[in-house]
Amino acid sequence: MSHMSSDIRKTNKFALVFMYFIVILFTVLAAYPIFWVAMSSLKTTQEFMRSGEYYAVTDNENTTRYYVVRRDVQGNIINLNNLPGFDAGEGKIVNFTKLSLPKKVHFENYPSSWKDANFIILIFNSVFYTSITVVSIIILSFMAGFAFAKLPMKITPILHGSFIIGILITLQCIMVPLFLLIRTVGLYDTRLGVLIPYIGIGLPLGVYLATVYIKGIHNEIIESARMDGAKYLHIFWKIILPMAAPVATTVAILTTTGTWNEFMLINVLVAESNLKSVPLGMTMFSGPLATDYGKQFAALVTGMVPMIFFYILFRKQITKGVSAGAVKG
Repeated sequence: MSHMSSDIRKTNKFALVFMYFIVILFTVLAAYPIFWVAMSSLKTTQEFMRSGEYYAVTDNENTTRYYVVRRDVQGNIINLNNLPGFDAGEGKIVNFTKLSLPKKVHFENYPSSWKDANFIILIFNSVFYTSITVVSIIILSFMAGFAFAKLPMKITPILHGSFIIGILITLQCIMVPLFLLIRTVGLYDTRLGVLIPYIGIGLPLGVYLATVYIKGIHNEIIESARMDGAKYLHIFWKIILPMAAPVATTVAILTTTGTWNEFMLINVLVAESNLKSVPLGMTMFSGPLATDYGKQFAALVTGMVPMIFFYILFRKQITKGVSAGAVKG
């Protein structure tokens, strides 16, 4: 740590300022959209859609009414007759933009969005899909990686190559045939019909990372365990999987974020509201004719909060997993 501090002190001041400027700039660019969504979730749809100058008048019942202010080329207000109490100075002119802070905080967007979209069921489904997918991909991919890396056969290159090809195939390419297949076998609108594609799509990357990492484990460890009478399944659970914990963490991180935020596939595979996940709940407040922006932004914040807490709770494991999983051995 002291060596790193001395290197920083020796760095040219201009380069150091430029480096901090870039870091702060990218931090703001990454954090501001989250702040903007959270800020917009505290507005009503009417306030969010307002843009420009408005004359705000508050009556005796503490109800505020807004009237559009129109100006001529010289900047003079030309619709004075339509602004009640303007001459008496009873109100004030306020500016509205999509980026402005809410004039009045509306926390009721959150309970309304939770009730209308039934977020309790949506969160349960997302947790169910994510947890089952993560556990299944870790176990299956590392079992396959152990076999490909330490138990080679003549067919091993073909099988391993088929998984690698799976990394190159995009979801858009297989969505239609996958939908037809799921519908043909009778798994449409079922949780199993969602889990099988999720696990299958996540396996190629998991198998690739597991195979590369397990190849770096010395064969002498496995041979010693075999001489002691251990079977391959026991070696996998007691030796391989614990030693591969760093890359398993990497696979778990990628799978958790990918499954929780997945939208396109589950939107095609389920129609029942009781089977939908959190990303689909965010679309329930928009339609072809109207959109309730206040509730929609509240739903977006609801979907982001679990991933933010996931990072806060496991940030050390995430950093260690990504850094260790990127290096073989």
